[in-house]
Amino acid sequence: MDLPRKVALGALVVIVLSAIGLAVWEPLIAAPAEAPPKRAYNVTIARDRWGVPHLFGNTDADVAYGIAFAHAEDDFATLQEVLAVTRGRAGAMLGAEGAKLDYALAFVNARATVDRDYMKQPADVRALLDGYASGLNLYAARHPAEVRLSRLFPVNGRDIATGFVLRSPFFFGLDATLGALIEGKPLPAEQAPAEATAIGAAPSGSGERPNGSNAFVVGPAKSSDGATRMVSNSHQPWAGQATWYELSVQSKQGWHFSGATFPGAPYPLLGHNETLGWTNTVNRPDLIDVYKLVLNDAGDAYRYDGQWRPLEKRTIWLGVKLWGPFVLPVPKTVYRAVQGPVIENRSGAYAVRYAGADQLKMVEEYYRLSRARTFAEWQRALAMQGVPATNFLFADAVGNIAYFYNASFPNRKPGFDYRKVLPGDTSRAFTPGTVAWNMVPRNVNPASGFLVNANSTPFLSAGRGSELNPADYSPLLGIETDTTNRDNRALDLMTAQPTISDDDLHRIKFDTGVARHGWTGKWFGDLLAVDPKGDRTLVSALEILRQWDWNADGKGPADSLAVMLMRVGQRWHYQRQPEPDPRSELLAAATYLQQHFGRIDVPLGTVLRLRHGTVDLPLDGGPEILRAASTWDIAPDGRLAVNHGDSFVMFVSWLNGRVASQSIQPYGAATTRPASPHYADQARLFVQHRLKPVWFYPSELKGNIERVYRP
Repeated sequence: MDLPRKVALGALVVIVLSAIGLAVWEPLIAAPAEAPPKRAYNVTIARDRWGVPHLFGNTDADVAYGIAFAHAEDDFATLQEVLAVTRGRAGAMLGAEGAKLDYALAFVNARATVDRDYMKQPADVRALLDGYASGLNLYAARHPAEVRLSRLFPVNGRDIATGFVLRSPFFFGLDATLGALIEGKPLPAEQAPAEATAIGAAPSGSGERPNGSNAFVVGPAKSSDGATRMVSNSHQPWAGQATWYELSVQSKQGWHFSGATFPGAPYPLLGHNETLGWTNTVNRPDLIDVYKLVLNDAGDAYRYDGQWRPLEKRTIWLGVKLWGPFVLPVPKTVYRAVQGPVIENRSGAYAVRYAGADQLKMVEEYYRLSRARTFAEWQRALAMQGVPATNFLFADAVGNIAYFYNASFPNRKPGFDYRKVLPGDTSRAFTPGTVAWNMVPRNVNPASGFLVNANSTPFLSAGRGSELNPADYSPLLGIETDTTNRDNRALDLMTAQPTISDDDLHRIKFDTGVARHGWTGKWFGDLLAVDPKGDRTLVSALEILRQWDWNADGKGPADSLAVMLMRVGQRWHYQRQPEPDPRSELLAAATYLQQHFGRIDVPLGTVLRLRHGTVDLPLDGGPEILRAASTWDIAPDGRLAVNHGDSFVMFVSWLNGRVASQSIQPYGAATTRPASPHYADQARLFVQHRLKPVWFYPSELKGNIERVYRP
């Protein structure tokens, strides 16, 4: 019986039990956690004029304690959702959708991995995790009315580490593979992941998975003034479990870093220190192998190299919230074979092998990256191969720039097509382990003087004459060959002039143009070739679309129509799907605009909006555009309220040995606190392509502080 049917049946059972006073109460099935060891923490939180927390502590653990407390002040609701997931209690908080996350937690063996390896972590890493957990516990204790789930607190360092193990494989598409297997559908074309979202979840109301991020690094030889520059431009949801949170950290142990983090992480995940910085974009190598098992008649053993092996299994209980305090415990069996966890469907049993499974190294790796002071130290941290995927683009004060196509490539043997379902009864198709770090593609200090990535193939990042050679890498690695409009456009702009100034880089990042080549050239060519066959709406739409200047700057009559069609193209191209019928899509977009606005040539700023509380502002750009507005909710008035795209944007430069940076967010530092002055105070700057200061050095921060306090 599938989970929705079990939930429906369970609801009936609980109604009956309630009538006789035997209701299933959530506290009865919640296992309390042990709090971290008690210790005194010494941290000061300085909020700047934009509400961004600057954390000052004696030790790094003190700072982590402050990170948690400050983040809880701004978004405790989301932090609790993350913790419920790591504790296997998302179903109790979020209902049936949350129970899927609880199943994913068991499927990837996250808790067991942490229980096995937590005490093997270096003492400073465990202190950091426990400090962060203690900061969350402090906020929960002081604000009991905000706690959404009984017995969720206290949490400890193991809970925080579990979140990393759970999230990592979903960055490169594991959820798409699991969804296909569970539903008995064909596997996705290789892997087509979104950016990091709440695991497996599309944005509210979107019905699709968003995508995209942009990253730029420019070396001194390409800069007009000899500076090294970096632009971090990750595309994330504007609210929820994968929303960027800006912060700056500084301890007396030498930790000093400004950037952004996700809910549940005890340190910045990207940004810069005095001497170096990095940013990330999602990459999409084939890091998942699926094996069909041969089971015995009893279904409790599988054949492997001519012998029968017992199929490991354990029963978990998914607590599914029904209403109020009522939580239904739903049993689910989790299986494992030699290749990895197993899913059974109508066509058989399938084992899944994925990159970075059953390890905890990513927790230490991110921390060491943020403490690195030189390119060599930073590379040693990245070589831990704890982070199983995502591109890293690097820049530093001495002029190094680099692009690492970071991935924990599975060891594979020739003779099998690893893009398809593999035979699970032979060891010839399964080789444990990960490809050596020195085989991971990287482009360091190219002659072009710049590197970009916008979720394209790593063989398109530095311009002609400076690109990596695909022939140097084994096809067994499964390196992607996709290109995006954003990468095509970025390369066009970066190569169009001999040097790049700071102003140039700002214009390039916020560019609203669309390349006339690549998939966008073909897609709009097919749209313009549509035969209207006398349909008056199509005749008008084609007349307007022919006026388009291939720019979504909001100044032309065709921009709204083109942006809606860019979203259609984003759906099929980035997700590796067949191109849809251009006639039907053109008619649908034109009809929508006609119905909601009375015209097809409606200005883009009227249609595309940034809405948050009482703030309602026009936007430019669109899906698959460097000025990214990737997905949106359709508002009752027909406006398209963007919920994903350009999120945390940071510009960093190193000139004459000193770092300087600026940043911006779509809303503000306190995205879930409507009463806060920082709920949406960055929105107007954001829509105007403007930035705010980061104030990295204490001397810069002085005079720009809103309040200082100790938790």
